[in-house]
Amino acid sequence: MEEKKIVFYNPKEAPFEIFGLYEPKSEETYKRLPDEVGMNVSEGVASVYRHTAGGRVRFATDSSSITIRVKYPAPDIMYHATHLMENGFDLYIDGENRSRFAGSFIFSYSETREYESKFPRPLPEGDKEFTINFPLYGGVESLEIGLDEGARIWAHTPYKHDVPIVFYGSSITQGGCAARPGLSYEARISREYDCDYINLGFSGSARAEDIIVDYMAGLKMSAFVSDYDHNTPSDEHLKNTHYKMYEKIRAKNPDIPYIMITKPDFKFHTVDMSRRDIIMQSYLKARENGDNNVWFIDGSSFFAFGDRGDYTVDATHPTDVGFERMALMIGHVIREIFKW
Repeated sequence: MEEKKIVFYNPKEAPFEIFGLYEPKSEETYKRLPDEVGMNVSEGVASVYRHTAGGRVRFATDSSSITIRVKYPAPDIMYHATHLMENGFDLYIDGENRSRFAGSFIFSYSETREYESKFPRPLPEGDKEFTINFPLYGGVESLEIGLDEGARIWAHTPYKHDVPIVFYGSSITQGGCAARPGLSYEARISREYDCDYINLGFSGSARAEDIIVDYMAGLKMSAFVSDYDHNTPSDEHLKNTHYKMYEKIRAKNPDIPYIMITKPDFKFHTVDMSRRDIIMQSYLKARENGDNNVWFIDGSSFFAFGDRGDYTVDATHPTDVGFERMALMIGHVIREIFKW
């Protein structure tokens, strides 16, 4: 059978829709923050805000194949992470009841820092809705989506809960070290409850500086999740920023649920226990001041069974099993809050 001709499209243009990234425009590379914020928070944030953690493109089509063309910066190669997580894309087929993993696009690094990859598995016949997840750590300079010539393309069914949940935190929040993009804890929660989200995890660089907090406070959101104690340089820094961030977010968003989380790779020694206590004090202070829409999740409960280290890659960053545990625990609280 003669192979069908492929036509390439810019996913920043309708009927394709981009989620989880900052106002993607046709002439710009992909990023999670506007440049005036991303470049001025800290050197650390400046180095990772163009990482596409949480980025998704969604669309519907009757095409029998999907191909992607990608240009990316220098690959971000880490010893404890997969190339697929750092610079690859995975694909989900979305149905009325749930999304299911279809597979990942196969690629290899090249000196030209670009690749073209046709999805390697047969796709179901007829009409289908797709979500393609962007890399969690590497950047994406450009993306094109190739479909069969003559295939119909239309908009994906909207999220059932279309006002995003904003997650702020460390490399764990960003998705390190899931095996592939769709296995971060936020992506799992999104599929389980059909909700949009924004991933503002900044590897090694989440310190609740005023610039980033003021920016996040102005976002349209259905809930805010604070998960950044991993990156604070001291107990004093956490104490000086944690409740202050809550006050700023709450001032601009008086009605949203505000969720405070402590680090998941909890070790029962002085540093982790004292930081958990600081976050608990923020929670109790907010409740004492009359806020009944603030929530506390003890991260030490995430990996509560067996050897805690077995849920991580390097005694810090979760494995896929670790992220599954986080998604179950955090997702349960989100479901209780919203009655989903």
